[in-house]
Amino acid sequence: MIFVNLPVKNLPRSMDFFQKLGYSFNPQFTNEQGACMVISDVIFVMLLDNNFYQTFTKKTVADATKTSEVIVALNADSKEEVDEWLAKAVAGGATTPNAPVDHGFMYSVSFDDLDGHHWEMVYMDMSQMPPTP
Repeated sequence: MIFVNLPVKNLPRSMDFFQKLGYSFNPQFTNEQGACMVISDVIFVMLLDNNFYQTFTKKTVADATKTSEVIVALNADSKEEVDEWLAKAVAGGATTPNAPVDHGFMYSVSFDDLDGHHWEMVYMDMSQMPPTP
């Protein structure tokens, strides 16, 4: 299992944003300090209020609108799913720092969420991957 922990400035607003992308939250691990977003059976993103996040580290919490601290990359089953995901994110207030990238066998898009965290969605068709030399 993997748990990615991300600091957020406004937990209810962030939860609403990700719910509009189709993600759900595990109520057993969600309260006013943090929310457990379910990506899959084994992947979760803990959206943690900035003040609560700070209790886990003595370091300064990064402002993701100014610095890059992580790129969260997820896979999709089709190019259409990739584009739908991006359209929902932009409709919810995300920004797009990069143009879509299409390598034929791999297609990806990216957005920065409401707190500036960088997300990517990738579709790979391994049958179209060029052979290695």
